[in-house]
Amino acid sequence: MPIDVERALSAGPSSTRISWGHKDVQLYHLGLGAGVPATDPLELRYTLESRLHVLPSFATVAGGGTGVVGGLAAPGVDVDLTAVLHGGQSVETHRPVPAAGSATQTSSVAAVYDKGTAAVIVLRSEAADDDGPLWTSQAEMFVKGEGGFGGERGPSSRSGPPARTADHEVRRGIREDQALLYRLSGDWNPLHADPEFAALAGFDRPILHGLCSYGMVLKAVVDTVLGGDVTRVVSFRTRFAGVVFPGETLRVRMWTGPEGEQGDRNGPEGVTGGPGRVVLSATAVEREDAPVLTGAVVTHP
Repeated sequence: MPIDVERALSAGPSSTRISWGHKDVQLYHLGLGAGVPATDPLELRYTLESRLHVLPSFATVAGGGTGVVGGLAAPGVDVDLTAVLHGGQSVETHRPVPAAGSATQTSSVAAVYDKGTAAVIVLRSEAADDDGPLWTSQAEMFVKGEGGFGGERGPSSRSGPPARTADHEVRRGIREDQALLYRLSGDWNPLHADPEFAALAGFDRPILHGLCSYGMVLKAVVDTVLGGDVTRVVSFRTRFAGVVFPGETLRVRMWTGPEGEQGDRNGPEGVTGGPGRVVLSATAVEREDAPVLTGAVVTHP
Protein backbone atom coordinates (compact mmCIF):
# COMPACT_ATOMS: atom_id res chain seq x y z
CA MET A 1 0.00 0.00 0.00
CA PRO A 2 1.46 3.41 -0.92
CA ILE A 3 0.60 4.79 2.54
CA ASP A 4 2.51 3.09 5.34
CA VAL A 5 0.42 4.44 8.21
CA GLU A 6 2.67 3.31 11.04
CA ARG A 7 5.76 4.73 9.39
CA ALA A 8 4.05 8.01 8.51
CA LEU A 9 2.81 8.59 12.05
CA SER A 10 6.02 7.54 13.78
CA ALA A 11 8.28 9.69 11.62
CA GLY A 12 9.59 12.73 13.42
CA PRO A 13 8.50 16.20 12.31
CA SER A 14 10.50 17.85 9.59
CA SER A 15 11.64 21.45 9.87
CA THR A 16 12.58 23.89 7.17
CA ARG A 17 13.46 27.55 7.07
CA ILE A 18 11.04 29.62 5.01
CA SER A 19 11.09 33.27 4.04
CA TRP A 20 8.88 35.66 2.13
CA GLY A 21 8.77 39.27 1.03
CA HIS A 22 6.20 41.79 -0.04
CA LYS A 23 6.24 40.50 -3.65
CA ASP A 24 5.21 37.04 -2.47
CA VAL A 25 2.30 38.53 -0.53
CA GLN A 26 1.24 40.74 -3.43
CA LEU A 27 1.37 37.83 -5.89
CA TYR A 28 -0.73 35.72 -3.53
CA HIS A 29 -3.36 38.44 -3.16
CA LEU A 30 -3.49 38.98 -6.92
CA GLY A 31 -3.98 35.24 -7.32
CA LEU A 32 -7.10 35.57 -5.15
CA GLY A 33 -8.50 38.28 -7.41
CA ALA A 34 -7.45 41.28 -5.31
CA GLY A 35 -6.84 44.62 -7.00
CA VAL A 36 -10.22 45.22 -8.61
CA PRO A 37 -10.82 48.16 -8.88
CA ALA A 38 -7.09 48.78 -9.06
CA THR A 39 -7.22 52.23 -7.43
CA ASP A 40 -9.71 51.34 -4.67
CA PRO A 41 -8.04 52.22 -1.32
CA LEU A 42 -9.44 49.02 0.18
CA GLU A 43 -7.83 46.93 -2.56
CA LEU A 44 -4.53 48.80 -2.35
CA ARG A 45 -4.07 47.29 1.11
CA TYR A 46 -3.64 43.97 -0.67
CA THR A 47 -1.60 45.14 -3.66
CA LEU A 48 0.54 48.19 -2.79
CA GLU A 49 3.71 47.52 -0.83
CA SER A 50 3.53 50.79 1.12
CA ARG A 51 0.08 49.88 2.50
CA LEU A 52 0.34 46.10 2.56
CA HIS A 53 -1.74 44.00 4.94
CA VAL A 54 -1.46 40.20 4.86
CA LEU A 55 -4.44 37.86 4.72
CA PRO A 56 -3.81 35.09 7.27
CA SER A 57 -4.53 32.49 4.58
CA PHE A 58 -1.14 33.48 3.13
CA ALA A 59 0.19 30.98 5.67
CA THR A 60 -0.88 28.20 3.29
CA VAL A 61 1.61 29.35 0.62
CA ALA A 62 4.37 31.02 2.65
CA GLY A 63 7.66 29.51 1.62
CA GLY A 64 6.10 28.13 -1.55
CA GLY A 65 3.49 26.00 0.22
CA THR A 66 6.15 23.64 1.57
CA GLY A 67 3.95 22.50 4.48
CA VAL A 68 1.50 20.55 2.33
CA VAL A 69 4.04 19.57 -0.32
CA GLY A 70 6.45 18.34 2.32
CA GLY A 71 3.69 16.37 4.03
CA LEU A 72 2.83 14.47 0.85
CA ALA A 73 6.51 13.53 0.60
CA ALA A 74 6.75 12.39 4.22
CA PRO A 75 8.15 8.95 5.08
CA GLY A 76 5.50 6.31 4.48
CA VAL A 77 3.49 8.48 2.09
CA ASP A 78 3.72 7.72 -1.63
CA VAL A 79 0.54 8.70 -3.44
CA ASP A 80 -0.57 9.41 -6.99
CA LEU A 81 -1.35 13.12 -7.35
CA THR A 82 -4.23 12.33 -9.71
CA ALA A 83 -5.94 10.64 -6.75
CA VAL A 84 -5.41 13.50 -4.28
CA LEU A 85 -7.99 16.13 -3.41
CA HIS A 86 -7.82 18.75 -0.69
CA GLY A 87 -10.52 17.75 1.81
CA GLY A 88 -10.23 20.47 4.44
CA GLN A 89 -8.06 23.29 5.71
CA SER A 90 -7.60 25.36 8.83
CA VAL A 91 -5.27 28.20 9.73
CA GLU A 92 -4.92 29.69 13.20
CA THR A 93 -2.84 32.84 13.57
CA HIS A 94 -1.06 33.60 16.82
CA ARG A 95 -0.30 37.18 15.76
CA PRO A 96 -0.50 39.19 12.52
CA VAL A 97 1.53 37.78 9.64
CA PRO A 98 4.25 40.30 8.64
CA ALA A 99 4.54 41.44 5.04
CA ALA A 100 8.13 40.18 4.99
CA GLY A 101 9.88 37.76 7.26
CA SER A 102 11.38 34.37 7.85
CA ALA A 103 10.39 31.51 10.09
CA THR A 104 11.04 27.88 10.93
CA GLN A 105 8.19 25.70 9.71
CA THR A 106 7.73 22.31 11.34
CA SER A 107 5.52 19.78 9.54
CA SER A 108 4.28 16.32 10.39
CA VAL A 109 1.61 13.76 9.55
CA ALA A 110 -0.81 14.18 12.45
CA ALA A 111 -3.22 11.40 11.47
CA VAL A 112 -4.23 8.99 8.71
CA TYR A 113 -7.91 8.03 8.60
CA ASP A 114 -9.57 5.16 6.79
CA LYS A 115 -12.72 6.29 4.99
CA GLY A 116 -13.30 2.97 3.26
CA THR A 117 -12.79 3.88 -0.37
CA ALA A 118 -10.24 6.57 0.47
CA ALA A 119 -7.68 7.64 3.04
CA VAL A 120 -7.45 11.06 4.65
CA ILE A 121 -3.96 12.28 5.53
CA VAL A 122 -3.93 15.08 8.11
CA LEU A 123 -0.87 17.31 7.70
CA ARG A 124 -0.02 19.78 10.45
CA SER A 125 2.43 22.67 10.10
CA GLU A 126 3.56 25.21 12.67
CA ALA A 127 5.60 28.31 11.92
CA ALA A 128 7.56 30.42 14.39
CA ASP A 129 10.10 33.22 14.12
CA ASP A 130 12.43 34.77 16.66
CA ASP A 131 9.47 36.43 18.40
CA GLY A 132 7.53 33.19 18.85
CA PRO A 133 4.70 31.27 17.13
CA LEU A 134 3.19 32.81 13.99
CA TRP A 135 0.59 30.34 12.77
CA THR A 136 -0.64 26.76 12.88
CA SER A 137 -1.98 25.22 9.68
CA GLN A 138 -3.73 21.89 9.19
CA ALA A 139 -4.60 20.30 5.85
CA GLU A 140 -6.72 17.21 5.23
CA MET A 141 -5.75 15.45 2.00
CA PHE A 142 -8.31 13.03 0.55
CA VAL A 143 -6.60 10.20 -1.34
CA LYS A 144 -8.94 8.13 -3.50
CA GLY A 145 -8.46 4.38 -3.55
CA GLU A 146 -6.20 4.23 -0.48
CA GLY A 147 -8.75 3.30 2.20
CA GLY A 148 -9.79 -0.09 3.48
CA PHE A 149 -6.70 -0.73 5.61
CA GLY A 150 -8.64 -1.13 8.86
CA GLY A 151 -7.70 2.18 10.45
CA GLU A 152 -9.79 4.67 12.41
CA ARG A 153 -12.42 6.54 10.41
CA GLY A 154 -11.65 9.78 12.21
CA PRO A 155 -13.98 12.62 13.21
CA SER A 156 -17.06 13.30 11.16
CA SER A 157 -18.64 16.75 10.87
CA ARG A 158 -22.10 17.29 9.43
CA SER A 159 -22.57 20.93 10.33
CA GLY A 160 -24.32 23.21 7.91
CA PRO A 161 -25.19 26.90 7.82
CA PRO A 162 -28.06 28.27 9.92
CA ALA A 163 -31.53 27.66 8.53
CA ARG A 164 -32.24 31.31 7.78
CA THR A 165 -31.32 33.96 5.27
CA ALA A 166 -27.67 34.92 5.40
CA ASP A 167 -26.74 38.24 6.99
CA HIS A 168 -24.43 39.01 4.06
CA GLU A 169 -24.07 37.65 0.56
CA VAL A 170 -21.44 38.56 -2.02
CA ARG A 171 -20.35 37.18 -5.38
CA ARG A 172 -16.76 36.79 -6.47
CA GLY A 173 -15.94 36.09 -10.11
CA ILE A 174 -13.10 33.71 -10.93
CA ARG A 175 -11.03 34.77 -13.91
CA GLU A 176 -10.27 32.26 -16.66
CA ASP A 177 -6.56 32.60 -15.90
CA GLN A 178 -6.85 32.68 -12.13
CA ALA A 179 -5.53 29.16 -11.48
CA LEU A 180 -2.53 29.91 -13.72
CA LEU A 181 -1.73 32.98 -11.65
CA TYR A 182 -2.43 31.42 -8.28
CA ARG A 183 -0.15 28.43 -8.92
CA LEU A 184 2.82 30.83 -9.11
CA SER A 185 2.56 31.05 -5.32
CA GLY A 186 3.83 27.47 -5.10
CA ASP A 187 1.14 24.87 -5.83
CA TRP A 188 2.39 23.39 -9.11
CA ASN A 189 -0.06 20.46 -9.23
CA PRO A 190 -0.83 20.12 -12.98
CA LEU A 191 -4.45 19.36 -12.07
CA HIS A 192 -4.95 23.12 -12.06
CA ALA A 193 -3.32 23.89 -15.40
CA ASP A 194 -2.94 20.85 -17.67
CA PRO A 195 -6.15 19.66 -19.40
CA GLU A 196 -4.67 16.22 -20.07
CA PHE A 197 -3.72 15.73 -16.42
CA ALA A 198 -7.15 16.98 -15.33
CA ALA A 199 -8.76 14.38 -17.61
CA LEU A 200 -6.73 11.64 -15.92
CA ALA A 201 -8.16 12.83 -12.60
CA GLY A 202 -11.71 12.66 -13.98
CA PHE A 203 -12.33 16.33 -14.81
CA ASP A 204 -13.18 17.74 -18.21
CA ARG A 205 -10.89 20.73 -17.59
CA PRO A 206 -8.48 22.02 -14.92
CA ILE A 207 -10.07 22.99 -11.61
CA LEU A 208 -9.26 25.93 -9.35
CA HIS A 209 -7.06 25.25 -6.34
CA GLY A 210 -9.12 24.63 -3.22
CA LEU A 211 -6.78 26.94 -1.34
CA CYS A 212 -7.48 29.68 -3.86
CA SER A 213 -11.21 29.54 -3.14
CA TYR A 214 -10.27 29.34 0.56
CA GLY A 215 -8.36 32.62 0.33
CA MET A 216 -11.02 34.29 -1.83
CA VAL A 217 -13.70 33.52 0.74
CA LEU A 218 -11.59 34.75 3.65
CA LYS A 219 -10.96 38.01 1.79
CA ALA A 220 -14.71 38.37 1.24
CA VAL A 221 -15.31 37.99 4.99
CA VAL A 222 -12.59 40.47 5.91
CA ASP A 223 -13.89 43.04 3.43
CA THR A 224 -17.59 42.54 4.25
CA VAL A 225 -17.77 41.77 7.98
CA LEU A 226 -14.43 42.72 9.56
CA GLY A 227 -14.06 46.22 8.17
CA GLY A 228 -11.11 45.27 5.98
CA ASP A 229 -8.97 44.51 9.05
CA VAL A 230 -7.01 41.30 8.42
CA THR A 231 -5.59 41.37 11.95
CA ARG A 232 -9.04 40.57 13.35
CA VAL A 233 -8.92 37.05 11.92
CA VAL A 234 -8.02 34.50 14.59
CA SER A 235 -8.75 31.36 12.59
CA PHE A 236 -10.44 30.09 9.46
CA ARG A 237 -11.43 26.50 8.84
CA THR A 238 -13.43 24.81 6.12
CA ARG A 239 -14.19 21.58 4.33
CA PHE A 240 -13.92 21.47 0.56
CA ALA A 241 -17.29 20.16 -0.57
CA GLY A 242 -16.80 20.35 -4.33
CA VAL A 243 -14.71 21.78 -7.11
CA VAL A 244 -14.98 25.15 -8.79
CA PHE A 245 -13.73 25.97 -12.27
CA PRO A 246 -11.98 29.09 -13.58
CA GLY A 247 -14.55 31.35 -15.21
CA GLU A 248 -17.26 30.55 -12.67
CA THR A 249 -18.68 32.72 -9.88
CA LEU A 250 -18.51 32.04 -6.16
CA ARG A 251 -21.55 32.94 -4.08
CA VAL A 252 -20.39 33.55 -0.49
CA ARG A 253 -23.04 33.62 2.24
CA MET A 254 -22.18 34.79 5.77
CA TRP A 255 -24.08 34.41 9.05
CA THR A 256 -22.97 36.55 11.98
CA GLY A 257 -25.78 36.15 14.55
CA PRO A 258 -26.12 33.76 17.50
CA GLU A 259 -27.48 31.04 15.21
CA GLY A 260 -24.05 31.03 13.59
CA GLU A 261 -22.43 30.18 16.91
CA GLN A 262 -24.87 27.29 17.38
CA GLY A 263 -24.01 25.97 13.94
CA ASP A 264 -20.32 26.10 14.82
CA ARG A 265 -20.64 23.73 17.79
CA ASN A 266 -20.81 20.72 15.52
CA GLY A 267 -18.08 21.96 13.18
CA PRO A 268 -14.67 20.46 12.52
CA GLU A 269 -12.36 20.08 15.48
CA GLY A 270 -8.91 21.44 16.04
CA VAL A 271 -9.22 25.23 15.80
CA THR A 272 -9.89 27.63 18.63
CA GLY A 273 -10.63 31.33 18.52
CA GLY A 274 -12.30 34.28 20.14
CA PRO A 275 -16.01 34.65 20.89
CA GLY A 276 -16.89 36.14 17.50
CA ARG A 277 -17.79 33.80 14.66
CA VAL A 278 -18.80 34.10 11.05
CA VAL A 279 -20.33 30.95 9.60
CA LEU A 280 -19.95 30.63 5.83
CA SER A 281 -20.89 28.73 2.75
CA ALA A 282 -19.57 29.08 -0.79
CA THR A 283 -21.29 27.74 -3.90
CA ALA A 284 -20.81 27.85 -7.67
CA VAL A 285 -23.49 30.12 -9.11
CA GLU A 286 -23.40 28.75 -12.67
CA ARG A 287 -23.94 25.16 -11.54
CA GLU A 288 -27.13 25.76 -9.55
CA ASP A 289 -25.18 26.66 -6.42
CA ALA A 290 -23.19 23.44 -6.28
CA PRO A 291 -21.36 23.35 -2.92
CA VAL A 292 -17.73 24.48 -2.93
CA LEU A 293 -16.95 25.19 0.74
CA THR A 294 -18.97 23.96 3.70
CA GLY A 295 -18.49 23.74 7.46
CA ALA A 296 -16.65 27.04 7.16
CA VAL A 297 -16.08 29.29 10.18
CA VAL A 298 -14.00 32.42 10.69
CA THR A 299 -13.33 33.30 14.33
CA HIS A 300 -12.44 36.80 15.48
CA PRO A 301 -12.24 38.75 18.77
